[in-house]
Amino acid sequence: MITKALLEDIPALTTLINSAYRGETSKKGWTTEAHLLEGKRTDEAEMTEIFLDPKNTILKFTENDKIIGSVLLVEKGHQLYLGMLTVSPELQNSGIGKKLLAEAENQAKTLGLSSIIMTVISVREELVAWYKRRGYVDTGEREAFPESEIHVTISDVPLEFIYLEKSI
Repeated sequence: MITKALLEDIPALTTLINSAYRGETSKKGWTTEAHLLEGKRTDEAEMTEIFLDPKNTILKFTENDKIIGSVLLVEKGHQLYLGMLTVSPELQNSGIGKKLLAEAENQAKTLGLSSIIMTVISVREELVAWYKRRGYVDTGEREAFPESEIHVTISDVPLEFIYLEKSI
């Protein structure tokens, strides 16, 4: 079931997101960034900031009262920014990501927005291909990957974001 996440979901969401993107647990799934980045993907302070901004919505996918997937949606003018699409590593390739993506697209339509945009790390070719198979196109726009205490690059290749977009 996909519903809007609540403040009380922050600890579970933080654990889920970190488990899918970084560290050993993320290597069970195909969306890991552990070979590119060290540290955490997010923390409870960042998640709280996200929740407190009224332009942001986090959708959660729950099964048996456990959050097993999530996605961040941010209203940006006439577009909906999609970020942190997450599925529990053990459940990846089971259709949960597709369902969350479809619901994000429904949200964009409901809000009367013209497209969904997102950034993906350029070297994550398999993930970029997954989005392209779902109708997202590379806009040609690029942005340097931000260095911070949370996002510590361990890749030999310089990282950058590519922008993908899908008209709704």
